[in-house]
Amino acid sequence: MNIYCYSRCSTCKKALRWLDLHEVDYKYFEITEDRPTKEDFLNYINNSDKKITYFFNTSGKLYREMNLKEKLPTMSKEECAALLADNGMLIKRPFIVTKNQVICGFNEKNYTNLLLD
Repeated sequence: MNIYCYSRCSTCKKALRWLDLHEVDYKYFEITEDRPTKEDFLNYINNSDKKITYFFNTSGKLYREMNLKEKLPTMSKEECAALLADNGMLIKRPFIVTKNQVICGFNEKNYTNLLLD
């Protein structure tokens, strides 16, 4: 399992504490320096039943500055994947990639249901 986090994000810190407490193995990546590729994001988007906004940090400063709330509905999946791959601050975090799924954000109940056997 890979987890992409922003080191100063309090939600990421909560998620990492939860994973450690439940002894879930993961590989950590700093989202501003190392993130999935455009092709990876396109794959995640195409294989998800979630809306495209699920992958975006919709409450983030950069999202608002880029006026993405207005732009995303008219953008292609390829354009959205490129944006996510180019700037980690646009990705909803923490961003977890397992063998079978992608999980955006931190919700203790979801983590329990999706990550614990």
